[in-house]
Amino acid sequence: MINNVETRLIASLHYLSICDYDFAPCPLPYAFFRFRLSLRLLMKFLIIQTAFIGDVVLATPLIEKLRQHYPDSTIDFLLRKGNETLLTNHPHLSQVLILDKKEGKYKNLLKLRNVIRKEKYDYVINLQRFFASGFLTAFSGAKHTIGFDKNPLSFLFSESVKHIISTQDTGDHEVKRNLSLISKLTDSEFIRPKLYPAEADFKKVIPTGEYICIAPASVWFTKQWPADKWIELMDKLPSSLTIYLMGAKGDIPLCELIKEQTKAIKIEILAGKLTFLESAALMKNARMNYVNDSAPLHFASAMNAPVAAMYCSTVPAFGFGPLSDTSFVFETTEILDCRPCGLHGYKSCPKGHFRCSLIEIDSVVAQTFK
Repeated sequence: MINNVETRLIASLHYLSICDYDFAPCPLPYAFFRFRLSLRLLMKFLIIQTAFIGDVVLATPLIEKLRQHYPDSTIDFLLRKGNETLLTNHPHLSQVLILDKKEGKYKNLLKLRNVIRKEKYDYVINLQRFFASGFLTAFSGAKHTIGFDKNPLSFLFSESVKHIISTQDTGDHEVKRNLSLISKLTDSEFIRPKLYPAEADFKKVIPTGEYICIAPASVWFTKQWPADKWIELMDKLPSSLTIYLMGAKGDIPLCELIKEQTKAIKIEILAGKLTFLESAALMKNARMNYVNDSAPLHFASAMNAPVAAMYCSTVPAFGFGPLSDTSFVFETTEILDCRPCGLHGYKSCPKGHFRCSLIEIDSVVAQTFK
């Protein structure tokens, strides 16, 4: 069905007898074909991912892919309040919309719905699998709405796509699952996440000599390698390295504990001092980045920075593993019938023993410092 914009443009074609750069005359059907193609490239997209920091990073391949295939189109991104600095000055985004989930959530949800409807999007692409994002998608007024079948309102979308998380190594990465939402609009080629730190972000911390970054904390206890393990690892790393301990403001006590108890000398605590993009910039040129199964892991993937990921209660087969060219995954070699115990982790080990954190440290050092 031809919309009003198309109708007006088609009418104007009656007065045109040219359609190519060399001004060669061409028949109207060909001009109409070129017009339809150009219109297709001028669409308006909204990507929705209102989950955690790492989830936003893993959604960025959709921005890259849509920009490749629709270079003149408008691409907007909707995320939760607190995550917006991840996409500061992103070269491929027109605007970033923010959902405040804490204060006046439902009032803000309705207000945001109205904002989205006024934008008149061609496509709203929803990566989040919960009600709020489903509501914004279903009632966006967009011509086409796409999301995962696990969203409770997916039956109202134009198209729903299966989202399967496996515990087997044959499962897909989350990035591939996300890209499946737009495969019909683009292609099936896999691409990595990408962040865009500014020059000022790289200048925030200017190391002298080789350094490593360690992000020792996680929102979930069972996804966090214990402090004594980080201390043992640091004690076995080359003493010439500068070690930057990274994280949020709430991670400062953990970083201070680690610094107090390690034998390593050249340590600086940067927890709470860096923005997301400043953290990503610092990780880019590190000799190695040691992380949990958490957001800094995905920062490394987005910067193609070397990374060593410690997996405790979760497993890489869930689809959230590292994507950097130089990457390592470390897990316990002990066979545990309770692992994995959950997709996101817990505040404490359900079994009380936390044996999934028993990773061989000598192996970590040997593989990451060959």
